[in-house]
Amino acid sequence: MNLKSLARTLGISKTTVSRALNGYPEVNVHTRERVLAAAKEAGYEANPMARSLAVGRTNVFGIIYPLLPSDLGDPMFLGVVGGMSAALEKSKMNLIIAPVSPQNELPSYEQMVRGRRVDGLVVSRTLVHDERIAYLVKKGFPFVAHGRTELKQPYAWFDYDNEAGIGLACAHLIGHGHRRIALVSAPLELNFACQRKNSFIACMTAAGLAVDPRHLVENTLDRRTGYQAMQELLACSPRPTAVIVDNHLSGVGAVRALLDAGIEIGKDMSVIVWGSIEDSLVGSNVTTIDQPDPNEAGAKMTEMLSALVAGTPPAQLQVLWQPVLLPGATVGRCIG
Repeated sequence: MNLKSLARTLGISKTTVSRALNGYPEVNVHTRERVLAAAKEAGYEANPMARSLAVGRTNVFGIIYPLLPSDLGDPMFLGVVGGMSAALEKSKMNLIIAPVSPQNELPSYEQMVRGRRVDGLVVSRTLVHDERIAYLVKKGFPFVAHGRTELKQPYAWFDYDNEAGIGLACAHLIGHGHRRIALVSAPLELNFACQRKNSFIACMTAAGLAVDPRHLVENTLDRRTGYQAMQELLACSPRPTAVIVDNHLSGVGAVRALLDAGIEIGKDMSVIVWGSIEDSLVGSNVTTIDQPDPNEAGAKMTEMLSALVAGTPPAQLQVLWQPVLLPGATVGRCIG
């Protein structure tokens, strides 16, 4: 059964049948239900290539990603991507991930847009000043930013509340009597790291607590740099009594450094990590700022991108989810 035969059986034009099968709103509900029922009974399935040519779409969403070695074993990254893939499969669409070197990232965006190889893009690891997002906005190409950036024009984005998450961490440590609190940050050109650092300084200032510049360590985004950052903090005099690590990739290294130094975590020093770091190298039960439901977050971004492709204005597609603090064994009362 092909489209022509299905239309002849129903006594409806091929155009109307095609529009009913593809969910066009101008087809009335009764006709759409009749067409779908007949198609199901006849075992008709649309030719995806022909449908793509007819509507001018690829039925593919994409992510251009400068993959780090740690990303492939990162449960948060894999959870978000898994949520995207599962949601798209239900819509009979596909997701492609194009790994690129950092220096070739923007040219890859330009190539993808010129060739219309995908219907839309998810932009990850957003920067404070992000040329990728500025380019996509200028070209009018559909995208959803996984994170935010400084841009005057409206654009679609999904993010977790970085300021609120750090506020939860600071309040938890201050409530346990800590006054010398350090922050280990990802590179500050990343928007989430900048927002989290600014929130940390604002929270400490609001609490009447001084921030020791030596207790602000930046540019950590993997186990090695997280380990080195914690070694640097342990060498300070006086040491901080508590440390917030703003990303879970560095968190594993930071906690491992404390264990290797013989520090009793939760007693000699308290630690909060943004994101789950259950890992055989450091154990579990780490106090974390959690970003709930990574699978649902991935599905939400594909839903937003589909709405954008369908014509929803970007300003109506800006979603902020709230992180939560999960208490663990790595925070205790300050004793010094």
